[in-house]
Amino acid sequence: MKRFFVLPLIAAGFLMNAQTIGNSPYAAFGIGDVKYDNTTEISAMGGISTAYIWDFNNNFNFNNPAANKNLELTTVKIEGTHESNFFKSNFDNLSVTKQSTYLSNISIAFPLSPKVKFGLGYQPYSSKKYSVASQQNVAENVIKANVFRGEGTLSTVQAAVSYQISPEFGLGLRSNFYFGNLYDINELTYSNAELINGYETKNKIKTFNFTLGTAYQKKLENDRKLTLGATYTFGNTGEMETSYLNTTYFYSGIDEKSNVSIIDQQNSKDSNLIPMEFSLGAGYGKDAKWFLGTQLDYKKGETIQFLGQPFINKDSYKIAAGGWYIPNYNNFRNYFSRVTYRYGAYYEKGNLSFNGTDINQFAITGGLTLPFENKSGSRMSGIDLGLELGKRGTIDNNMIRQNFVNLKIAINFADKWFRKTLYD
Repeated sequence: MKRFFVLPLIAAGFLMNAQTIGNSPYAAFGIGDVKYDNTTEISAMGGISTAYIWDFNNNFNFNNPAANKNLELTTVKIEGTHESNFFKSNFDNLSVTKQSTYLSNISIAFPLSPKVKFGLGYQPYSSKKYSVASQQNVAENVIKANVFRGEGTLSTVQAAVSYQISPEFGLGLRSNFYFGNLYDINELTYSNAELINGYETKNKIKTFNFTLGTAYQKKLENDRKLTLGATYTFGNTGEMETSYLNTTYFYSGIDEKSNVSIIDQQNSKDSNLIPMEFSLGAGYGKDAKWFLGTQLDYKKGETIQFLGQPFINKDSYKIAAGGWYIPNYNNFRNYFSRVTYRYGAYYEKGNLSFNGTDINQFAITGGLTLPFENKSGSRMSGIDLGLELGKRGTIDNNMIRQNFVNLKIAINFADKWFRKTLYD
């Protein structure tokens, strides 16, 4: 098959798409639009997590399972995300706006002992939803028509455990189970032909991998602290079942195919779906006052089958910086003195490239953590707010520029669960 999957055509088809998780035209390729493995408070700091050990005990760090030594209470968190995407292309002066709202994270975490902490969570990993139609005059009175469609969501369930070897050094392990179905089809026909040629790919995914993490935090003079962290995520340890079907047919009804003839059919199992990832981070701050960190992420590229042809995802890199600030954690007379203010930014060299043009992304972020009550025993619960403003892609070479505004909100409940009460 000679494929001409042009990005402006994808964006044009978005005018008719239903709302779904993620509305980027770049979600049409590969396994879809991959969501960052970030909670609301981490997203508000540019995504720094590898060297992020929260001073207080109300948040579990799934990104680096080793960085949870301060978790002392059971915490339950529910998070939602609202995405607003604004697309622009020089192709026919295209301008499209898309929005989506979805549950982005739900988790529970609690200490098993003073040294051992455990967390369990769910979040979507990637999603795609597109429908694109295009026409091209190839000869006199002959029109070539293409229809591209795709849909599906890949979700993940995570279980993480951390062990504090010493007051300064911790280790962690996270298991990631991925499940879902992804579907793509390209239908090709000519105005002087009776049949449609369909190229269909179905991916059934049930696979898992593991993330290893380390975290080191050194207390310095004047309540200062230095934090270092690293994580390594193994590639797939399971398999993805892929079925490819090339057929000819015509529609006798809206969705009913007739006179189906199979030209080519392939079934395969592949493990090149979830790539290897590596992260390094460092941070410096003052206890209960401020923190600033930086992080470098690397994700190995993979080649997967897409509409019967290999599709290459390049190696990608991301650099981020961010932190938090609390005016006065113990000032119970002024509520906003106890609010945590978060800030950050990141730049990513993406894994997609078209016609020699890389699809890169950058954003600035910010957010707040609002404690519920003034009482010291209750202020571990609260609301996290996060805002992300960024850009992806470019309008050069008739490509698509995506400006986005993402709003995240999380409700976090913390209390002393699963503990035995001792009586004198």
